[in-house]
Parts: sequence; structure tokens; C-alpha cells
Amino acid sequence: MIAQLLLGISILVGLHELGHLIAAKAFGMRVEKYSIGFPPKIIGFKKGETEYSLGAIPLGGFVKISGMVDESLDTKSLHEAPQSWEFRSKPAWQRLIVMLGGIIVNVITGIIIFISLLFIFGETYISSKEGNKYGVVPNELGKKIGIQEGDKIVKINGKDYTNFAEIWSPDVLLNSNSSLTIERKGEISTIAIPEKFINEFSDKKTGGPFVDPISEFKVGKVIKKTGAEKAGLKKGDKIVEVNAIPIHFFHELQHVLHANKNKDLPIVIEREGIRSTLQAHINENGELGFEAERKIDLSTTHYSLLQAIPKGTAMAFTIIWVNAKGLAKVITGKVSPTKSLSGPIGIAQIFGGQWNWQNFWRITGLLSMVLAFMNFLPIPALDGGHVMFLTYEIISGRKPSDKFLEIATKIGMVILIGLMLFAIFNDILKSFF
Repeated sequence: MIAQLLLGISILVGLHELGHLIAAKAFGMRVEKYSIGFPPKIIGFKKGETEYSLGAIPLGGFVKISGMVDESLDTKSLHEAPQSWEFRSKPAWQRLIVMLGGIIVNVITGIIIFISLLFIFGETYISSKEGNKYGVVPNELGKKIGIQEGDKIVKINGKDYTNFAEIWSPDVLLNSNSSLTIERKGEISTIAIPEKFINEFSDKKTGGPFVDPISEFKVGKVIKKTGAEKAGLKKGDKIVEVNAIPIHFFHELQHVLHANKNKDLPIVIEREGIRSTLQAHINENGELGFEAERKIDLSTTHYSLLQAIPKGTAMAFTIIWVNAKGLAKVITGKVSPTKSLSGPIGIAQIFGGQWNWQNFWRITGLLSMVLAFMNFLPIPALDGGHVMFLTYEIISGRKPSDKFLEIATKIGMVILIGLMLFAIFNDILKSFF
């Protein structure tokens, strides 16, 4: 998780700062420093007027442009007359492009990643038809809103859908008046999704996908030193009965195991067409000790490059739209910040503990769009803060004073540090409590 986090963040921060650097140099501004990571410096070299370096603190980076009031708060040169190669001496429209450079590069990066993933791998998913083949089984959160075992979810917000995962998509969780149309024993009814449902969905302990497709299964990897291994279960076995209770689907097995924690039970298996009975111990968590291979057929949609370009672009910008809606919910108090905001620990957990390049690039693409969105927020010290002041200057024809920018930047830094500390402590609380 840590390796993927550091690589992903380093790539995105490096490209973001490179966007600022390229735009600044294009307009004849002097770039003093370009760093991936924060000091102390590990390695570095100087080429021309710019020092390029790698910092020991990897969660960030910066580019230092002469004559610019930024998070470094280096204002020594501001007491002298502006030089032709300084940021402050250039026209406002050029300075605006420089400040937008990092955001633009992150957006382009995200779009390229999603287009590439669609073109190379296509889109693999559980179809709504496959997910509803035997109906769904809800967890406690699903039961709370009224979903019952065996229900089939036939529409989302009154519309047909293709991908089963759309059931817990942002269109359901973030929209007001969201609903699921279900079929139960041949009858159709509608279940409303509570407006603050996303708070419970985001809870690490009780949240997450609130329904699961009912599916057949067989034994997958058997974990060593568990009841499954000691009983003699093998990969490919089909469990047909536990404690004289017939088993057809995976959730039925889970029900029986959870009801018989710390017990030894007879388990009837089918192996190569022959049935036999094993005695197995169920642990204190209600588990046998194997990974289930569930019988769910996946669908894959393949895209040509011309098809992947608009689809990938739409996926990238959807992330920005979702983050904007989510932030609006947080600001209005409809979504709890403790449930929705994550820091480095939370991001690392999203990558997961196994290295999968497809998954790595998918999450990196997502983070690239999130980074672009967050940097565009009108907070002093962020790119969006500079964009806000420069837009004011272009419209009004009046430039904010250097002293005002310095004070605003200090306030912005306090806000950002506070948000970062909140996110880190929130990650810790969600991880351990």
C-alpha cells in the first residue's frame, strides 16, 4: 500500500509541478527550484537557472518561481523593483496560465489514463442481469432501508441499468430523492434511499456495498492452519450441506457458519462427482478458512480508441463532478466530513495490499482528477487561490498588493495544514476505532 501510494503521488505531483514549470519558462519567468517531495533534499542537480531535486518527505512537491508569493513565504525580493524575469512583472493573463498549468496537466493525465485503461483492458463488470439472477442478499445496512433476501433490483432512480455496481454509485448516494425499484415475489415496489445514507455507506466497519448478488460457489484457496485445512477441504470442492442444512448459495453457508461459531460441524462436500462428509471446526468469527470462488459471470465491453476517447474523458470529468457534489454535501451538513474525508492512510488503503498495475493506474487516474479539483478550490496558497486573485485583477484592472497576498497565503497555509491534520487523525480514528 505504501509503495503504491508513494509512486502514485510522486507521479501526479511531479507532473503537476511540471505543468507550472513549463508554463513559467514559456513566458520567460525564472524557475528557481523544482522538487518532488519536500525537504530535506535527498538528491538534486542544477540545470541552467533551475535546481531539480527529490525531497525526503514524499507527500507533495513544489516549484519556486521568482517574484511569486507562494507557500514558501519567501518575500525578500518583493521589496525591490520587479525584474523582467519575475512572476510579478508578467501580464495577469500569463500568470493565470502559469497557475492553471498544474491543474491542466493533472486533468490531461487523468483523461489519458482512463482512455488507456478502456482501450487496453476494456470495462469488466457484473451485469444487472447476472447480479439479479437469483436476487440479492442485503447486509445490515441494506436491510435497514428495506431490502430483503431474494429481492431483484430492476431499476435505479426509475431507469434501467447495465452495471450491477451502479446500485451504490454516486448517482444513488449523492443525489436527493434517490430510489431503487425492486421486484419481490413478482410484485414491484420502490425503496427510497435516505439523503444521509452516504454517511452510513462510508462507515468502514458497517458500510460499503449494501447488497450482494446471490451466487453459487466452490472452495477456492484453502488457508493453512484453519478448520478448512484440518478437515481436508480442497480447492474445487463444492459444499452441499452443513450440519444437515442444504447449501446452494454462498450466503446460506455464511448464515450457518455465523450461527455456529466455535463449533465442530459435519460438512458434506462434492468432489469430482463423489460426496463425502468431513468434520470441520468453525472459528470464533464464524469462518471455515477458505476463499470462495463464486460463480458469477463477468461481462466485458471492449472499446476501440475512437470509442475509448469520449468514454474515458467522460469518466474522468465525472470524478470532478462527483467530488464537487460531495463537497457541497459536506458544506451544507448533509454529509459528515469524518465519514467522507481521507488523508494519506485512507488513500493507501484504497490502493490495497496487492500490486496490480491495472488497479494502480485506475486509482492514480482517479487521484489525478481529485488533485486537479482540490487545487482549483479558491483557497489562498492553492492554485485556485491564485486563480481567484488573478481573475479579480483581470476583471477589475487592480492588482492585490504583495502584502495582501502574503497575508492571504499565510491564512491559506493555516487552513490547509488544519485540513491535512484533520484528514490524518480521521484516518487513524477510522482505522483503529
